[in-house]
Amino acid sequence: MRRHAAAAAALSFALLAAGCSGSDQESTTAAPTPATGSSGTTAAAGPAGAADPAVAASADAALSADTEAICGQAARTSTNFGTNFAADYKNLIGAAAQGAEAKSRAQEKVTRDVDGYAYALLDMSKLAADPALKKALATMGAQVTALKGDIAKLDAEKLANLHATLDQVCGKN
Repeated sequence: MRRHAAAAAALSFALLAAGCSGSDQESTTAAPTPATGSSGTTAAAGPAGAADPAVAASADAALSADTEAICGQAARTSTNFGTNFAADYKNLIGAAAQGAEAKSRAQEKVTRDVDGYAYALLDMSKLAADPALKKALATMGAQVTALKGDIAKLDAEKLANLHATLDQVCGKN
């Protein structure tokens, strides 16, 4: 019964995330590779490829005031997580039949993806200047963190409420 509930939650989450992904123009693919100079390093990186802290701080300051950009990134991150999570869940079920080692590897992947999503939400919440957006992202991040990679704890209604809050804060209905 728990597997069916988790599967329903994963499917619901993927569908909700896709529906909440913002405008049709937004891409769910990875960001383009930064332009490189003649030395092969990025414009914001030094010779060893380390990011220049002053450039990073300036970019963060500019982005923090851009609620629309943060909302767009949060939507893309949620959509990507929903897609990855649905695949991870399917993988986890298939791995159970392949033995303990396969199941352990699949569970580690689920845990990494859940932790990565929580980290991204919390990081965006720290960056956001808008108090309502900051609170919504922090709440989502805390609730995802509380899962600790346990997919049986997912609840479709809880996920729907989280996305509804983010959509409301971001001006999407």
